[in-house]
Amino acid sequence: MFKKTPLAAAIAAFATILIAGGCAVADTDKTDKVDYTAMTPQELAEYLIFEANGGGFNLSQEVQEGGTARERMQQDELQKACSVVGDGKPDAATLEAIRKAAQESIVYPEGGIKLGDWEKGRVLAWSGFGYRIGHNFDDHSKREPGGTCYNCHQLATDRTGGTVGPSLTAYGKTRGTSDAILKYAYDMIYNPHVYFPCTHMPRFGANGMLTQEKIADLLAYMFDPESPVNE
Repeated sequence: MFKKTPLAAAIAAFATILIAGGCAVADTDKTDKVDYTAMTPQELAEYLIFEANGGGFNLSQEVQEGGTARERMQQDELQKACSVVGDGKPDAATLEAIRKAAQESIVYPEGGIKLGDWEKGRVLAWSGFGYRIGHNFDDHSKREPGGTCYNCHQLATDRTGGTVGPSLTAYGKTRGTSDAILKYAYDMIYNPHVYFPCTHMPRFGANGMLTQEKIADLLAYMFDPESPVNE
């Protein structure tokens, strides 16, 4: 089992500043009188997220993956394990448990890992459509969700991507298409915690955000010699 930490741990420091500095926190529910100064940072953080909701964000709204926005805000076991306040990191045993659980979560395609359609993969990689809720709800019945790869990675040079993650330009051209490198790339998209426990990269396959077919298309965009990534 992972070591659990409070849901509010990641923002407890911010809540501490609010209390210590005597900052006024607007309560959207005017009928609900709350003494913020009597709360611990964790209690204040959880209150602001889950309770101070009158007239604000609708936590009961249904989300695309099923369930509600409130349920989406709840950390899963991996997120709890990785939520260490400050610059600290989970201990070695926890990191190994995360890596092992990630490996067990990966499901490989029948017949092995193959490249799909790089043109479809290009659309996926540069699409941020998918799981937004609120007034601008992403409707999956009208459009398929993308992979948002461009947010963190530079891909083909015909567009500008992000710099949070490593550049993927010429990825297949420089690495080849051996079974080992295809498996590594598939694993990284499916559940990157198998190699980098507590990474910020999403678990696209393990969380059901991308199907095996879509992952194959993204792999084609990365590896196919005809793809703009490898020009």
